[in-house]
Amino acid sequence: MDNIKVSVIVPVYNASKYISKTLDSIITQDFDSFEIIVIDDGSSDNSLEIIHNTLNECEIPNKIIHQENSGVSVARNVGIDESKGDYLVFIDADDYVSSNHISSLYNGKTDFSLTLYAKKEGSKITNLDKYSQDTISTHDFIKMELNMEITFNFFQLMYKSDIIKNNNIRFTPGIVYGEDTEFAHKALNYGENIAINNEVTYFYVQHSQSAINTTEYKRFGIVEIFENIAEFYKQNNKPEFSHLIITSRIPKAIFGNMNFFFYNGYDFNEVTAKMDELNLFEKLSKYQGDSKFKLKIKLFLLNPKLYYKIWRKLKNSID
Repeated sequence: MDNIKVSVIVPVYNASKYISKTLDSIITQDFDSFEIIVIDDGSSDNSLEIIHNTLNECEIPNKIIHQENSGVSVARNVGIDESKGDYLVFIDADDYVSSNHISSLYNGKTDFSLTLYAKKEGSKITNLDKYSQDTISTHDFIKMELNMEITFNFFQLMYKSDIIKNNNIRFTPGIVYGEDTEFAHKALNYGENIAINNEVTYFYVQHSQSAINTTEYKRFGIVEIFENIAEFYKQNNKPEFSHLIITSRIPKAIFGNMNFFFYNGYDFNEVTAKMDELNLFEKLSKYQGDSKFKLKIKLFLLNPKLYYKIWRKLKNSID
C-alpha cells in the first residue's frame, strides 16, 4: 500500500496483559489505508512475542521495532521517525479504541482532529467532556486547556504529520509525567484548527501499574513541563499563553497534585518538604484568577498545617 493516510504509533513496555486487546482493537478498524507501528521498549515479559503473534498474519501494513529500554518518549519518537502516514495517532499499550476510532478522527483536511475518551477502571467507565462545536481554533483550544475548562489528553488528537516533522516536534526523553502535554501544546501551536467528533472512541484504562499510579512525587514534574511550555510560547510570540501558564495553570497543577497526595494518604511533612525543595510555595503564590480558588491558596500559604487539618476534617465528613 503506497498511500498511507494514517500511522498508528504504539509504544510497549511489559504490557503482556493488555497488548493483545490493544492491537486487536486497532486491527479491526473500519478504515482503509493505515499502518501500525509498534515499538517494544525493551520489555522483559513476553510482550514482543504477543506482538509478533498478533501482527504476523495481519493484512494491515505494520512494523515491529525492538529497542533497548529507553523510555516511552524515545519509543514514540522512533515511531514518528518511522511513520509514513499523512496523519499520526498515538495509542498506549494498555488502552484500547473502538472500531471507528480512526474513521472518526480522519477527514484529510484539518491540521488536527479530536474524539472523546473515557476512563475505564475495572468495570466502571467514566465519560468526560463534550464540546458545543464541530471545529475549534487551536488558539481557543489551548486557552481552554490552560484555563482547565476541559479535560484533555494528547491521545485524543490526530496530528498532521507535516506539522510534527517539519517543526521537529518530539517527546522529551527522560520525563516520566507530562511529556505528552508538552508535545501536544507544541504541536497545536503550529496548527490552525481542530475538527471535533463528540463520540467516545478511546478507552483510557486505569490500573495499579498505570504510570499515573507509580510516579509518586514525580507528578510535581508537570510544573517544570509547564514552565518549558511557557518559555516556548514566549519565544513564539504568544505572551498571553505564557502569562496564563505562570499565573493559573501552574498554581492549579501544584494545588491539584498536592491534594492528590493528601487524599492518597501521603505524609503531610513529606509533601510540603518536597514542595519547599521545588520552590512550589512561591510558584503557588503567583495565582491570579477565580477569587474562591485564590482564597484557598491564600489560606494554605498562611498556615499549611492548619489548612491540612481542616481539609482532613472535611474529607472525613464527606467519606
